[in-house]
Amino acid sequence: MEAVRRSLEVTGRQSQRVRDLPAQLMMYYVIALGLFRSEEMREVLRLLLEGGRAMLGWAQIKPAGRPAITRARQRLGLDPLRHLYAQVVGPIATDQTQGAWYRKWRTVALDGTTLEVADSDENEKAFGRPYAQRGQSANPRVRVVGLVETGTHVLFAAEIAEYYTSEKALAQKVIDHLRPGMLCLADRLCPGYALWKQTQATGADLVWRIQEKVRLEVVDPLADGSHLCRMYLKWDGKRPVGEPVLVRSIDYELEGSAQRYRLVTTILDPEEAPAQELAELYWERWEFETALDEFKTHLRGARTPLRSQRPELVRQEVYGLLLAHFALRCVMHEAALRGGRDPDRISFLHTVRVIKRSLPRFAALPPSGVDAPVSDDPR
Repeated sequence: MEAVRRSLEVTGRQSQRVRDLPAQLMMYYVIALGLFRSEEMREVLRLLLEGGRAMLGWAQIKPAGRPAITRARQRLGLDPLRHLYAQVVGPIATDQTQGAWYRKWRTVALDGTTLEVADSDENEKAFGRPYAQRGQSANPRVRVVGLVETGTHVLFAAEIAEYYTSEKALAQKVIDHLRPGMLCLADRLCPGYALWKQTQATGADLVWRIQEKVRLEVVDPLADGSHLCRMYLKWDGKRPVGEPVLVRSIDYELEGSAQRYRLVTTILDPEEAPAQELAELYWERWEFETALDEFKTHLRGARTPLRSQRPELVRQEVYGLLLAHFALRCVMHEAALRGGRDPDRISFLHTVRVIKRSLPRFAALPPSGVDAPVSDDPR
């Protein structure tokens, strides 16, 4: 609650006078929209007020209609939600969290997705929509690129833009959240020479898949079957262009498949991370897809567009979804630590149901996982 108040103060959006729907209530309301995707807007407000009337001083507030709710969301704006996300959301795995570490590294994954938004003229103009086989798709879309802590599924960094913005452009903003001690996994559609150098400069280590057409200059074969190589900006015929970057290349095939995979990594010593282990670790990248399934299907609802009709409220709603997902994942992480289990073994859908049933307590008592210390020690 203190973080909510602080975000309102920093962004200058705290209520200056008594209103029917004060700013602090609307902060919680936008997050609650992410939990109750199937409920009508006024019903979500009723559910939230049930949990906060006595404990948060909302006893005199009555459920308002849709127009009043929309005006209150417009007064609140985007900045308080964005500030709250930036201040509160981060990696939460501790040294006791199962499945969050590879040797000395905290594993994270970089990827992107799109979300369908309400079909309004303003949203289409602001975000655009993809082309379909016949004309255009039914709804405009926003593009989201982020970083996920693979062991906890926490989406701890995210950038939002219109549909036609490239994932690489958004990734350039997201990677600033990487830190030394992290090991970042990424698919072959994301990497590039410039992005590699920018990401490496954060101090994090990388294991990225690249396309086979990317030309590498072999420097030295290594005992585990990998190779030290130089990667360049491009090749002009037989001549490389640009400053070389030293990487370690790992080529392999999955058993029973003819498809070849090529990984490049900043970890140059095979003793620190053998090739076979990194090839197996790379598939942890799919934990990002699992987090997206939670975010897009179990919270937003399968094939259900975001409900906001205006671009600023769309962005506000996305941050509400991100914060709702983070709160749920904190609860699951706490349960996993107490039970000595891997967070992957706890049902996300069951957690959503428990939280919905427990909203009166949950609204007033945020998960203590928000304040859990983050350890860089993998032991």
